[in-house]
Amino acid sequence: MRVLVLSSVFPNPRQPVLGLFVRERVRRMARHCDLEVVAPVPWFPLNGWIRPHVAGVPRRESQAGLTVHHPWAFSVPRYLKALDGVFYAASLAPFLARLRRRFAFDVIDAHFAYPEGMAAVVLGRLFRVPVMITLRGTIVRLATYATHRPQLRWTLARADALVAVSRALRDVAVALGQAPDRVRVIPNGVDTTRFRPMKRAAARAATGLPAARTVLLAVGALYEGKGHHLVVDALARLVPRRPDLLYVVVGPERPGERYRAALEARVRRLGLADHVYLAGPRPAEQLPAWYGAADLFCLATRSEGWANCLLEALACGLPVVTTRVGGNPEIVREGVDGLLVPWGDVPALAAAIEEALGRPWDRAALVAHAATHSWDEAAAASLAALRALVDRRELAGATAPAPADGGASCTR
Repeated sequence: MRVLVLSSVFPNPRQPVLGLFVRERVRRMARHCDLEVVAPVPWFPLNGWIRPHVAGVPRRESQAGLTVHHPWAFSVPRYLKALDGVFYAASLAPFLARLRRRFAFDVIDAHFAYPEGMAAVVLGRLFRVPVMITLRGTIVRLATYATHRPQLRWTLARADALVAVSRALRDVAVALGQAPDRVRVIPNGVDTTRFRPMKRAAARAATGLPAARTVLLAVGALYEGKGHHLVVDALARLVPRRPDLLYVVVGPERPGERYRAALEARVRRLGLADHVYLAGPRPAEQLPAWYGAADLFCLATRSEGWANCLLEALACGLPVVTTRVGGNPEIVREGVDGLLVPWGDVPALAAAIEEALGRPWDRAALVAHAATHSWDEAAAASLAALRALVDRRELAGATAPAPADGGASCTR
């Protein structure tokens, strides 16, 4: 089976931690099939000035044993984003036609419903191959937009198979008109050979964090939806009683955002400069040490599909305080792995942080729970779903009636 993976959220030399969760599943799939990745780079005139984060991304690279292509896909920044699905399909069609002469893919494995999913449905029709779409967290936000919602309905209805990484995302697909039994849930996994407990002192030394502070950690992109400002507001309530608290955020600012400056201004206004450290992006191989250096993981996010950082924290034996949104309750068992709070409720968030810091946690149980989510199992289930599509298409071709003139049937 030859699988074409389509996802614009995928690591590249300029954004090495972008979409690591996609690569983790894909590279395990590649052990059992022929697979190549197409990770488009959004393009517009003056792209190097408008989108400096994608300037210089190679057109093709080898990454973690994978062949990864980065063709340009026309995209108008900020404006006309509702046409990205059409632009992606039109931009990628000539590239895929050339690629197919060398790599005759049997199926398209698209990650995210939009724009990749919509483009994949169009391209699947063009190249006569089935399409599976994996639904991830962005669909929650896009489903609320009047311009995107009809496109999502159209896309989901025409995909040959739908996979959601959480039950919460399956519910979003159902709200968009899909039958529940049409959406298979295959959660993400965690690599427990990388993410595992380590000695606190060694982790603090590796990260440079002070030994005497109580560290609250968040790992992920820096933008408003992740709720970092809510944790800062909670800190303002807690620091008078807990002057040892230090909130550490590891992750890059999302391209096009100006959130970091606003967050830093909020920190200064609240007099918390000594209690907040924005560490910026760090290489993926360093992340286990940051988890190991923390006392509590804190994610005040507004929406999530499946937050892999929660699984990574638990795999490192780190308890969690997070919001009761999306797939978070499917990962964090209330009172066992951590505490869940309503999004936007700063008093509840502050109270949960204080309670979690004072509660004894069974760290071994946290690690064991995280280990029940395996990337190998996610990859195997995804491959099985793709294989079923290819087999069904081949069977349909084999059983199609022969043409009246006795010529060969060409339905594949």
